[in-house]
Amino acid sequence: MLRAILTAATLLCASQAFAQEMTAAQRDACMGDYEKYCKSVTPGGGRIIACLAKESDKLTPACNKVLQAAEKK
Repeated sequence: MLRAILTAATLLCASQAFAQEMTAAQRDACMGDYEKYCKSVTPGGGRIIACLAKESDKLTPACNKVLQAAEKK
């Protein structure tokens, strides 16, 4: 449980603007993809979001939808 909370916090810190606009459900949609493809990426400067975008062809449909919506804002 603590690991999940720390991982969520790391993902949230990756991009302040992105994190502020995301709901808990949207963060949850990408958590598995983050763990699978971008766990080694250092948070900050939008690097995690960039990593997820780079892996967009492998992401779950739910996470892809969240990233596409975030790009439009």
